[in-house]
Amino acid sequence: MTKPLPLSDLDLWVQPGSKKEKDHALSLLSRLHVITITAQSRDDPQSASLTKNFGASLRLALTGGGEHQSFGVPSHDSPVAGLDTEFLDVFARDQWEAILHYVVNSVGDSAREGDGGPTKSVRLLLEAGKLVTTGRRSGGGITQAGFSFLLQEVNAQVWTLLLLWIENAEQMTLDSVDVLSFLFMLGSLELSRAYSTSTLSESQRQMLSYLIDFGLVYIPPSAPTQFYPTRLATTLTSDASALRSVSAGFEAALTAASGSKGFIIIETNYRLYAYTNSPLQIAVLALFTRLGVRYPNMVTGRITRKSVANAISHGITSDQIISFLGTHAHPQLVKTAAVHGNPVLPPTVVDQIRLWQIENERMKATAGFLFKEFDTRKEYEGCVKYADENGVLVWKSDPKMMFFVTRHEQLRDYIKSRKGK
Repeated sequence: MTKPLPLSDLDLWVQPGSKKEKDHALSLLSRLHVITITAQSRDDPQSASLTKNFGASLRLALTGGGEHQSFGVPSHDSPVAGLDTEFLDVFARDQWEAILHYVVNSVGDSAREGDGGPTKSVRLLLEAGKLVTTGRRSGGGITQAGFSFLLQEVNAQVWTLLLLWIENAEQMTLDSVDVLSFLFMLGSLELSRAYSTSTLSESQRQMLSYLIDFGLVYIPPSAPTQFYPTRLATTLTSDASALRSVSAGFEAALTAASGSKGFIIIETNYRLYAYTNSPLQIAVLALFTRLGVRYPNMVTGRITRKSVANAISHGITSDQIISFLGTHAHPQLVKTAAVHGNPVLPPTVVDQIRLWQIENERMKATAGFLFKEFDTRKEYEGCVKYADENGVLVWKSDPKMMFFVTRHEQLRDYIKSRKGK
């Protein structure tokens, strides 16, 4: 923007009902010293222009000039043999699938530390974002947010995890502004081209280790001074849809698809047949299906009250289950339903899944003990923390300083020991 832009011209770009949002955006940009807005007068129309410093920096960033290295610095060393686009796609897919597998297989006792999944830092990030939980009270597993994460397209999944990374950057001794700037630089790099690590700052080189865990970059063991952006990195700033609907989002999440979109056949007796050999797809089915026999290219199972209740206990809703089944219905099932004018999924199955969720939403009685009338808030908070750590806390009310536990023996001894001090 080489000359000031009259605000009257800017108004032509804005929808009539969005004037409030436009004024808020201009006010925010002005406070950030990105733009300056001239004072209103009779002679000259009010206009906006980029501040001198921001305009110069933006021009350097867009053209790659100066020392900003906005588009990275290509490596002048010989490229690594065999490291092509196909190799990088396989690497990125394997890294990302490992993360998705961990989210899916984190239910109950199936979460394992030595299963070749994502690194410890990625697992802690997933827990910090409440995509999975390992709490003793809840038993651990995938959460409703985690299942919604699976329903996003891959690009949105990547940004979900990266935003969690930015939010927790300070705990990793990283600057969140530097992290975001480096991510935007990655989005402008060229796929399968080698870039030099020697021109990166110490902080940026530290970021590379995390980005390798996410599958965004690859550093060859034989050439540690080079890094290669994968497709996950080069599409960070693309115009791909941020979110897909529940009924359409799983196709992108399940990157190890067996070749056809639909692979599930379900009968009125709740029997399910899935024509797939994808471990990830089978793991997702296991969240709400009692699997029976597994063949080389097919698994069989049954949707039961217990299997649906298990899924619902981890935050997965009946609508999400039904949408997943409908989205991945076998083409023959879809064709037969279209010919006879029937719904793709048997209505009895759909209704029963919803009824099973309603059953789990009824009031349940839990035997236990209520603690109240604490002398100080410090005493209350200490007892609540102790009860939660021991996995006996069921309910608490901080304003009333009351909580409910299933067992009281250890808590009683803890309170006595505190009183005796």
